[in-house]
Amino acid sequence: MKSLVIFLSAIVLAHSLRFYVPPKEKKCLKEEIHKNVVVTGEYEFSQGIQYTGSIHVTDTRGHTLYKRENFADLKGKFAFTADEYDIFEICIENHPPAGHPGEKREVSLILKHGVEAKNYDDIAKAEKLKPLEVELRRLEDMADSITKDFAFMRQREEEMRNTNESTNSRVLYLSIFSMLCLLGLAIWQVLFLRNYFKSKKLID
Repeated sequence: MKSLVIFLSAIVLAHSLRFYVPPKEKKCLKEEIHKNVVVTGEYEFSQGIQYTGSIHVTDTRGHTLYKRENFADLKGKFAFTADEYDIFEICIENHPPAGHPGEKREVSLILKHGVEAKNYDDIAKAEKLKPLEVELRRLEDMADSITKDFAFMRQREEEMRNTNESTNSRVLYLSIFSMLCLLGLAIWQVLFLRNYFKSKKLID
């Protein structure tokens, strides 16, 4: 049981990142999320007097999922649900005080999605579950998430295989067509040169 928990926890992990954002600039991170998956994030800026920050979460179609600009708080949270499989971009900006060149600030970002984003304490209170039942529910959700991931990877593999087979077929047909064109051109050249030499009476 314990080894199963460790195995599942190793597959479904939260992403914890630390990076620096230069003054008056922004840094963006991209995350690939499946359909109907809940994503939560916690961010924290290092201390900076009169500094502000901005965070903007968008999808590939340019839709804004979360936006907070010029805030002085050092910490914050956001959450959204992916309507479809997509790659989401999280951009963080560092705004120094007006008239000040500014300094880079360290940002801590913790992203959780799927099972890790669920609050099992609230579920336990709502459904009056025992600790063991909560852990079993969490394991069940993890197993379901992993099964969906494997099914998605198998689907992607099939799509890639079909694409490769289609590409190979097209390359084969193109190669045959090219060979026929070259053969036809070679025959035409031979006939043309033969007629030319005959017209010049160089050959019989």
